[in-house]
Amino acid sequence: MVIFYWLTFFLFLYGISFVAKKIAQPSLTELIISFFLLFVGSIIPTGFVLSALDLTANVYAWIAGTFTVLALHYVLWTRLVPVNAAYSIRGLIANRLSTFRLWTKELSPYLKVIFGAMFLTFAIVGITNLILVLFTAPNEWDSMTGHLNRAIRYIQRGTMEHFGGANWNMDTYPKSLTTIHIYSYLISGDIENAFKLIHQLSFYVTLVSVFGIAQRIGRNLSASFFCALAYSMFLDFLMQAVTTETDIVLTAYLSCLLYFIFTYYTSRDNRYLYLGGMTFAIVTGHKATFALLMPSVFVIMIYTVFLAPDFKVFFERTLRLGIAIALFALIYTIPTGYIRNIQVFGHPIGPPTARYHQSYERAGGAANLFEQGSRNVIRYTYDFCNLDGIRNAQWGYDLNTVIRKPLVLLEDKLRMRLDEEADFTIVPFSFQRGFYYYNANPYWGVFGFALILPIMLLVLIRVFRSRVHFFLVIAFCLNLAAISYSAAYDPFKGRYFMEAGLFGVLFLLLLFSHHRLSIIKPRRNVWKGYIMVIVGLACISAVMAVYLNIRCLPLPSFGMESALTMDRIPYQTFARPDITKAYVRFDSIVPENATVALATVNSDFEYPLYGKDLTRKLISINPFEEGLRPIPEDADYLFYARKVINDTSKIRALPTDIRLGSDTTMTGLIEKGEDYYLRKLK
Repeated sequence: MVIFYWLTFFLFLYGISFVAKKIAQPSLTELIISFFLLFVGSIIPTGFVLSALDLTANVYAWIAGTFTVLALHYVLWTRLVPVNAAYSIRGLIANRLSTFRLWTKELSPYLKVIFGAMFLTFAIVGITNLILVLFTAPNEWDSMTGHLNRAIRYIQRGTMEHFGGANWNMDTYPKSLTTIHIYSYLISGDIENAFKLIHQLSFYVTLVSVFGIAQRIGRNLSASFFCALAYSMFLDFLMQAVTTETDIVLTAYLSCLLYFIFTYYTSRDNRYLYLGGMTFAIVTGHKATFALLMPSVFVIMIYTVFLAPDFKVFFERTLRLGIAIALFALIYTIPTGYIRNIQVFGHPIGPPTARYHQSYERAGGAANLFEQGSRNVIRYTYDFCNLDGIRNAQWGYDLNTVIRKPLVLLEDKLRMRLDEEADFTIVPFSFQRGFYYYNANPYWGVFGFALILPIMLLVLIRVFRSRVHFFLVIAFCLNLAAISYSAAYDPFKGRYFMEAGLFGVLFLLLLFSHHRLSIIKPRRNVWKGYIMVIVGLACISAVMAVYLNIRCLPLPSFGMESALTMDRIPYQTFARPDITKAYVRFDSIVPENATVALATVNSDFEYPLYGKDLTRKLISINPFEEGLRPIPEDADYLFYARKVINDTSKIRALPTDIRLGSDTTMTGLIEKGEDYYLRKLK
């Protein structure tokens, strides 16, 4: 049956390409973006419908549902775009390859060196990432506790209905991405690495979108390639391509949205308002943190959509976009879980504990929020100014320390108390973030602090004048403020600036268009040399970020084994090494097809407990803040954390329970695991 699943999957992809041709203009960029949007746009509503019918685990229902939704898209878009230019995909690809060859021949020697280094780096990290995607299991913290954990649980239950998991994300997180995870896993014939399909796809779609946006703004092929290749070296974006984290998918959605609204600005074709409305609904349903980007998106919409020659035109554009957003929100936003969260928790995001942990409520009053949020603005700005990637090595760390000394001295002279004041921080700010933080969640790298941020500042203060870039810098500033004031400082928030990078990378267009910054004009050897140094360092940092990523090492390093050869449980528990032996022992005792009752806590890794083939059935009996439930009758084993089941709880610990333990001697951990026990029930 697996062969049949794959055949239907490829037929589904062919069907998407057929419908995408009905939507997209004769542009390879636009065709790819439309293909991506139809792919996710067909799977997400199918998942919601199948969940309501208790068919989440039925592969045939997924096949029928996705084809049905795709057919509805065909009907919808042929009405919205009744006339479209006829073209051949093969001919379009051939034309673009011819254009690319001609472009490379016409490059100056200087630009050939620049682009040669960037394309070579892109190939190295792209091939490496593909190998890691294909041959390593997921192992990120949020996936072990929430994202993939609940995807398997939904499959086991046959529905995505609220069930009460130990981790708050199991029930509160929007479910649109989970539908794609489930579909990818089932249609592939239960291949675990298929969970990464949407994330790897998002990496390349984002680059295509960046290229397309740059083309719409600058209409310069060299500048567009430079922006896309530079963004491929934004480090956290590059590293998330091998994970099942959610931020890279949010970035892909946002990049598609920006492409559509910028294309509307250049074409005034209403189809892009409808496509923008659909994308806006999808990204809103994807993750609540898109709210932090809404002010920025609104600013870009002012430039591309709302500024009009008269009120009538403004009203018509706004009405079309508003209706599109509202109608598509009924399909892609409302069913994703926000309404259910209100019913269960009284808030669209989740329970008060979760909100307090990561929201402005932690700051207390408005005065303190303004003071501490302002500190956070400076803290995150300081975090940008690091040789991320390069400082993974000791020599890079030493170099980074040296170049940051003026910034540290400046903070000390101004007495900003960034590292002394711990209020409104999850982990206190440090001028040298811990290795795990900057290794796992770097920022933009050298492109960011040595090139993009200075240009953004100069555009903001109107030293360099560009209307579109002035709107882009306002969009970035609003996002920086939203991140800083909406939640406590967190060194892991580097990933939140991945989306803001879409605004920042477009400032590299000025290197090809602004008369005072251009690198295509003759002479200017010092400026051109500086750009070449920045590109060289960015290429080095990209390779080092991938090859020295302790979460997923392609080659042995730091005394650690390669991710390609590590045993499954040590690999999946690398962030919690103190629990590794306990989990290995659990795996050796409990059969692969057993049913296990879990009395675990919010931060416990549950995903590794499913086993290498994800065949164990897990049942949560300690839902987040709901109290302990009885052990279900069909459970074969009880796995529990000692703090949950003790001598005073509803379920008492027994002398015969097997202590799996955890290593209490380890230090320097982000969070320690619990003391785990196992009980055989049958």
